[in-house]
Amino acid sequence: MKTMFVWVALALALTLGSARVQAEDGYDLWLRYRPVPAEVRGVLQARARAIVAATPTTPVLQAAVAELQRGVQGMTGKAPALSTRLVPGALVLATPAQALAGLDVPWADLGREGWLLRSQKLQGRDVTVIAANSDAGLLYGSFAWLRAVQTGANLARLDQRSVPKVGLRLLNHWDNLDRHVERGYAGASLWDWWKLPDILDARYTDYARANASLGINGTVLNNVNSKADSLTAPYLAKAAALAGVFRPYGIKVYLSARFSAPRELGGLKTSDPLDPAVRAWWKAKADEIYKTIPDFGGFLVKANSEGQPGPQDYGRNHADGANMLAEALAPHGGVVMWRAFVYAPEAKDRAAQAFDEFQPLDGKFAPNVIVQVKNGAIDFQPREPFHPLFGAMPKTPLALELQITKEYLGFATHLVHLGPLFEEVLQADTHRGGTVARVVDGSLHGHKLTAVAGVANIGTDRNWSGSQFDQANWYAFGRMAWDPDLKAAAVAREWAAQTFTNKAASRDAIVDLMLASREAVVDYMTPLGLHHLMDTGHHYGPGPWVNDLERADWNPTYFHRAARDGIGFDRTRTGSNAVAQYAPALARLWSDPRTTPPELLLWFHHLPWDHAMPSGRTLWAELIARYDAGVASVDDMGRRWAGLRADIDPERHAEVTAYLAVQAREARWWRDACIAYFQSVSGLPLPAGTRPPAQGLEHYKSLRFGFAPGRG
Repeated sequence: MKTMFVWVALALALTLGSARVQAEDGYDLWLRYRPVPAEVRGVLQARARAIVAATPTTPVLQAAVAELQRGVQGMTGKAPALSTRLVPGALVLATPAQALAGLDVPWADLGREGWLLRSQKLQGRDVTVIAANSDAGLLYGSFAWLRAVQTGANLARLDQRSVPKVGLRLLNHWDNLDRHVERGYAGASLWDWWKLPDILDARYTDYARANASLGINGTVLNNVNSKADSLTAPYLAKAAALAGVFRPYGIKVYLSARFSAPRELGGLKTSDPLDPAVRAWWKAKADEIYKTIPDFGGFLVKANSEGQPGPQDYGRNHADGANMLAEALAPHGGVVMWRAFVYAPEAKDRAAQAFDEFQPLDGKFAPNVIVQVKNGAIDFQPREPFHPLFGAMPKTPLALELQITKEYLGFATHLVHLGPLFEEVLQADTHRGGTVARVVDGSLHGHKLTAVAGVANIGTDRNWSGSQFDQANWYAFGRMAWDPDLKAAAVAREWAAQTFTNKAASRDAIVDLMLASREAVVDYMTPLGLHHLMDTGHHYGPGPWVNDLERADWNPTYFHRAARDGIGFDRTRTGSNAVAQYAPALARLWSDPRTTPPELLLWFHHLPWDHAMPSGRTLWAELIARYDAGVASVDDMGRRWAGLRADIDPERHAEVTAYLAVQAREARWWRDACIAYFQSVSGLPLPAGTRPPAQGLEHYKSLRFGFAPGRG
């Protein structure tokens, strides 16, 4: 054991030594562990003189100890030694099996993955206890202690406890086997399938460290628009190699499964989920997978959506398809995450289809199936009301799917912090007994199988996410998946302190900028409940005029319905009546434009341009005021960031400055293009004092972006 830890310490020393000569580039994420001021260093050294860890060691415990050594060495210049006896100032990693005399911990309250941090006297010595019921809990607790150090906690008075409220906390990688990432804006896929399983990139370990620091415990390796090849023996061996890297960090691998694999790989004439031969094929495939990856997590499935195969191809329903796969995985403890993102050309309202297809199946899914529901009923828009399925399927576990990558929010180019969006959804009251968070954590309906999934924004870019601030969205997702009741502001403060500076004034200025950014993008892209105004295919810039695509619901005009008589999608009884899918109290509220929040007004109502708004403006004037407010907010973000130059390293400050300049220019593009178009259909003059668009409408229509990143 001593030899192993000497090797770890040497490897850490070499790694840390090489890192110090590099400029800040964002690679270290929130795990920077930079030297702390002298007065803090003395306290930290006194509180981390040694690590007293349970024996015998496991790979997970080894990872926890190595991270503590890495962190303390980075911050103080000296790594704590591993000790077999209690010494003053020790970090004591304790489980019930290795509890020291005098240690009083409420073990039953910590669950399987929870942790406790406590500064206390133990056997007459001042120590810090990191306690958990499992090695995974010790790993999460070790990262929590390092987070406490980096965010300025009082190390002499630590008393923290945290237990995850959601069981499965997953990243969904929309990564393809050719390393292209669908809706990815940070370079190629991390997974080098060509070199796997023989070559294991060091980034795989750093990826696992970053996820473990947030409590993320699962990753779906491949795109939901999956290829059957992912289930073949060569690719299972590659997935197994990644699983081996991730396992010490408490992370299981999952795969997106192509529903038609029995035909494509097995040579069957059908993939009908009720066909005995098809069921037998999936059982054999599950056995093969678990023989290769014993702790495999399960399948994520996109079926009968956007051309993907599924059970409806054979006259079956979603429960038939999901339960077939669940039957194959159940003997191994695997789960099926069946996505509820479905829509068809004949649907009267795309926002209503998922509810219509899934709600009648409530209670018909197998126990190891969880239905994965996007936060809103359209598609990861800058703002949507929460999905009506939340609270409406009490007999079925529902997972929340969030998008971390910003498909409809300016890619990695625009600074848009998603913490407020996540909080808005999670704390939305379903009026069916609780919030979305209470549905997702299982407490509302008594479900034990719970999950939150995030579509990853990670790639091979040196800074992982395409821009420095997009790292914060990965961070916010992980922390809020662990605890859906965390506040976005508190999470942003943690991230800023660890990533940029813990100087209070500068940290808080960064947080204020972050918290304002989401509302800014809503205003300059899709104000007042407008949605899906993005141009064709790439979803980057404005395209509210697009109306010539093959399917009606691929056209922005389908969603905004602007004409001489007004603007907005009528989802009340006089329109699609999709509002009726919500609880009666909400349906009544949102059926009346006078009681619908302005932020959702045009989502539920088609209103005349002269409709009176709460501000006293007409709808037309309010729309323009919101576009102007969005542009002004981005300009203000630029000024705020410029004022932080003295407290941010020059490399990252310059990079963010450049991105904000692009965002300011493109916010004006959005504002001008949309106003030009809506003026052309409304026939109304601009309100007095309004700056006219910089170009004519035809100019904006002529812009093309054929090689935009992340296209499917």
